[in-house]
Amino acid sequence: MNSQPHTTVPGLDQETATRVVGALRPRLFSLLDLQLTLKHVHWNVVGPSFLSVHEMLDTMVGPVREMTDATAERIRTLGGVPRGTPGAIVAGRDWDDYGLDTESVYVHLKALDPVFTGIVSDHRDAIELVGELDPVTEDLLIAQTAKLEEFQWFIRSFVERAHQPDEDTQGRTSSATAAADRRDAASSATADRAPTDSESSAADRAAGEVDTAAAGEHFDEMAKVGANVDGEGSI
Repeated sequence: MNSQPHTTVPGLDQETATRVVGALRPRLFSLLDLQLTLKHVHWNVVGPSFLSVHEMLDTMVGPVREMTDATAERIRTLGGVPRGTPGAIVAGRDWDDYGLDTESVYVHLKALDPVFTGIVSDHRDAIELVGELDPVTEDLLIAQTAKLEEFQWFIRSFVERAHQPDEDTQGRTSSATAAADRRDAASSATADRAPTDSESSAADRAAGEVDTAAAGEHFDEMAKVGANVDGEGSI
């Protein structure tokens, strides 16, 4: 199968385009691998701060997918053939599979740090290689590297927080950290326990104070105008 560029952009000769495509292919494989690895960790991270990390990882997957698409399209623009099949990724990579399954926030993020180190380092090497060949591809890789470095900073910040408890000078957990932990705990808790006596009494008092007829009329009116439960937007 011929993998050489068959047509390229104006101002770039065939030999140069082939070299640039050769630099981009490993970048494509690494970005495809990264987005799958991030989803894997997103599914399998557990423990304190689970929800915050679970959601943070998903905010990374979208931009990495966009990087993948942009890299593949640049290869195609230069006349090359981007290959994104599982077999192509496995054959084209020189790193091992991510080795963790269900683990804590700290363990997973500590393992992700060197993953990002490898990808960022390889991106920087590719930037140096294509810098004198194709400034358009260089700009693409520079923008991607800046975002990847930002993601690694996020991950390292979580690792530092997990390794060194966020306490003030008097040994008290900061209000921001405590609030985040309470949010994660509340969102992750099960709802199968029975209410306490005080909770039951509070619920009974609240139910007695609700004008159900008025509430129903209010909801019907909200539905007519497309309002949400806060009275704004759409349902």
